[in-house]
Amino acid sequence: MWDNILSALPLLFSPPVLIAMVVGTTVGVFIGALPGLSATMGIAVLIPLTFTMEPLVALGMMAGIFNGAMYGGAIPAILLRIPGTPAGIATVFDGNPMAQKGEGLKAMRIALMSSCIGGSVSALCLLFISPPLASFALKFGPIELFWLAVFGLVAIAVLLSDVPVKGLISACFGLLVGMVGIDSMSGNERFTFDVLELTSGISILVLLTGLYAIPPALSLAQEAASLSKSKDAGKPSTNKEKINWSFFIPTWCRSSIIGVIIGIIPGTGGNIAAMLSWNEARRASKDSSRFGKGAPEGVAAAECANNADNASSLIPALTLGIPGSSVSAVILGGLLVHGLQPGPELFTQSAPITYGFMLSMLVTSIMLFFIGRLGARVFINVMYMSPLILAPIIIALTSIGIYAINNSIFDVWLMFFFGILGWCMERLSIPLAPAVLAVILGPIAESSLRRAMLIGRGDVSVLFSSSIAIVLISIIAISLLSPLIRKAFSHPLRKRMAIRSLDNTKQNRDG
Repeated sequence: MWDNILSALPLLFSPPVLIAMVVGTTVGVFIGALPGLSATMGIAVLIPLTFTMEPLVALGMMAGIFNGAMYGGAIPAILLRIPGTPAGIATVFDGNPMAQKGEGLKAMRIALMSSCIGGSVSALCLLFISPPLASFALKFGPIELFWLAVFGLVAIAVLLSDVPVKGLISACFGLLVGMVGIDSMSGNERFTFDVLELTSGISILVLLTGLYAIPPALSLAQEAASLSKSKDAGKPSTNKEKINWSFFIPTWCRSSIIGVIIGIIPGTGGNIAAMLSWNEARRASKDSSRFGKGAPEGVAAAECANNADNASSLIPALTLGIPGSSVSAVILGGLLVHGLQPGPELFTQSAPITYGFMLSMLVTSIMLFFIGRLGARVFINVMYMSPLILAPIIIALTSIGIYAINNSIFDVWLMFFFGILGWCMERLSIPLAPAVLAVILGPIAESSLRRAMLIGRGDVSVLFSSSIAIVLISIIAISLLSPLIRKAFSHPLRKRMAIRSLDNTKQNRDG
């Protein structure tokens, strides 16, 4: 293996490949920062332009776009509460509250460092432990994927909301939206109401943009007069606050592991990794009440995990030809275009190019640190804009971005519908995240459940036939019972604290 790495280094650090990686990373940051665009779309547009390029030049540019776009999605998530990519949902939770408190630049610096670390760890895993990780991914069949999806739904719905019932209501709404379209198993239309545009289902980007971008724009428009009076509101602090990076090391370690494991499981993605990592960071914190209100480790957990998913999602794609995400599926197409056949032979017959591509994922993660710092300083100026200007700009950008996906005005109207619905949900204190995650995980859970039942010929016990499934079921049960456990332990603790405070007051009086 080391011989292959050494043979790939001269190719990787040749001027054309270096230029391609720099250009790809820069373009990726801007793609991720624009609402409605994603790494998948950017790489898909790039592939036809790479026909005349050398394979490693094209793959280096794809690697740059991949890593750059995943970080770029954090920029509008932090500054405008718009997830630039689906994986940026969890970054909104704490990133935007930090920006509202004048810590937008700090949040973006934390997101950038976390993205670089997550991407680097993922690239190293791709480089050194691809075969064993790929074999672990094969253990996740329909049964395990079903319980993994259920765990994601339960964890977000129960732990994210102060009132678990409201979280479950939001999740149920997301499951309903996820059922719209053609049934993948039977081919029948569901909840389309004879509307042609609904037969292909509701795009996750339309739902994301509607729920997260339109409500703050409506609030800005509604309160523009009062907000314009306080000129300093929302401005980032001009002083460079020192960040204690060692504080984030446990979060980075935990999130990197979660991101890598989720990445190698086909059918999952950075959005699931970011959500689960954010939940774990919240659970591990001594004061979980800070999360969702501007906790820096919440930003670190989300960004580290969704970037740790990047290269690891390529592990099953390169070794087995099974793409772990939509982006890896497009990159798989890029490999085939340049005559590279995924599988074990890829690491022998085309070793220099293959190892060069894996190294490019690591190099572009490091490049991202320098390119992202410049991008953060450019985009932070958004916070200086007046709400009277910012509200229409948000609506215009989101409308253009959503229309550009399918050239459909129907998607734009659907976005506004979800926007008004999201605005109402916020007024009722119903969290938005469970709905979005349910749209992503719902179809995975449904199709996996139906495949598992077909395998077991209708026997429900097949769902409990795997050791991995038993572990996941146990974690789900703990998550469901956690609010009750917390209440049970909190009452005696409060009584003890009350007794101690009374004793202290008595001692002070006696003294």
